[in-house]
Amino acid sequence: MPHTDARVDAYLEAAADFAQPLLRDWRARVHRRCPGAEETIKWGFPHFVYQGKILSSMAAFKAHCSIGFWHGEAVSGSSERREGMGELGKLRSAADLPPAAELDAMLDRARALIEAGVKPARQQRTAAKRPPPPLPADLAQALAANEQAAAFFQSLPPSHQREYTEWLDEAKREETRAKRLAQTLEWLSEGKSRNWKYKNC
Repeated sequence: MPHTDARVDAYLEAAADFAQPLLRDWRARVHRRCPGAEETIKWGFPHFVYQGKILSSMAAFKAHCSIGFWHGEAVSGSSERREGMGELGKLRSAADLPPAAELDAMLDRARALIEAGVKPARQQRTAAKRPPPPLPADLAQALAANEQAAAFFQSLPPSHQREYTEWLDEAKREETRAKRLAQTLEWLSEGKSRNWKYKNC
């Protein structure tokens, strides 16, 4: 029997419709390839733990989802920097995934690395850091009128700035964007990054 966690069930139920089949399939695949894996929630999203070590993770966002491995490119076999969190990039449908056999091979490598006691390599990336994201006009205008929010936004690393700009740009309706812009200003004024809620999870 798979070692499941009711919190992961709840997470999947709350995920966007497009993300649910992707993440449910990944969950089932992990348990097939690594029957000893256990589920938990870390940093606000599901993780699969094997022999006390993180095997893989998955997360759902508004317009995409992601799958990652604790051992990173040692599992994926690629040092290519993909857009989004995780080694497989931004996933919007099953068509964005590698072939099933390749996914199985990745999970087998992840399990074998843990069994061998290999620690994840946390090397500095030699590639240049991505520059700050272009500032959307409405956010720029709002920041110009809010000195405190603007100062905190400028103090954020580019990746955290990008989390805010992408969140705004993912809004499909003007009303949603306006609400997100107001929320952005509120959080920035309080010195909070976009994903501040998950920092202590």
